[in-house]
Amino acid sequence: MTPLDGARWLIRHGFAVFPCDHPELNRCAGLHKACDGSRGKHPAVAFTRGWTFDERRVHETFARGLRNPAVAVGACSGPNGTRLVVVDSDRPGAIEDVASARGEQWPATMRVHTAKGHHDYLWAPAALRLGNGLGALQGQFDGDVRAGNAYVVGPGALHASGVLYELDDPGRPPVMAPSWLLRALVTKPVRPVCKPHSRPGSRCEPRNLQGLVKFVADSMQGDRNNRLFWAACRATEGGIEDAHDALLEAAVQAGLDEAEARRTIASALRTAGAA
Repeated sequence: MTPLDGARWLIRHGFAVFPCDHPELNRCAGLHKACDGSRGKHPAVAFTRGWTFDERRVHETFARGLRNPAVAVGACSGPNGTRLVVVDSDRPGAIEDVASARGEQWPATMRVHTAKGHHDYLWAPAALRLGNGLGALQGQFDGDVRAGNAYVVGPGALHASGVLYELDDPGRPPVMAPSWLLRALVTKPVRPVCKPHSRPGSRCEPRNLQGLVKFVADSMQGDRNNRLFWAACRATEGGIEDAHDALLEAAVQAGLDEAEARRTIASALRTAGAA
């Protein structure tokens, strides 16, 4: 499936499409001042309004040059006004593991295989107004959720690693999101609360850069984002110099995607009042 094939397939199945950068271009085609190195994922148009359901327009756009197809999640609607939500697993089986831990079974739904895992497309009631937060799944799910003002790279796209985004079963449409998932997504996450002087041996003990870096480097799958967020908050609150670069390096070594780790650190800066 070429990028154009993927874009046309998406249009024909009711998904709003727009073009993203393609990693084989000499320069990033994304609308940004500076590329962060995550080639193939940057929108080449303002995705909140540059999407389309027009196959002719898509053909013209993708025929002009290399572009990856992407889906404007918030612009897609399903049966009875439902809205699209995409569960992005950073490794194969990540969301199945979450479901199993809760005594549930993950439904068979539209799935796109990615460079690291897969995107599962589902429908959710519009009244829930889901966003990109994990809710109660924070620290339990090795991945992300995309809903509302969000986008995902679609089938036919080429990842910078050379992996092609592929449909698992082109004949399988999105199903309704399971109720346990929706409840988890709308439940506020519980974050660890640390006092200025924690007891030795407590999970909030690291107070210097070396301890925070080790705390992040020792992260296991499913808890890496949580640990990085917590460590970045503590470093910001404590005014520890040069902490964020060191924490970023530790997070990448622990297995987090660099772009994802940067987003987590930026979120921590906002939470801690530094940005």
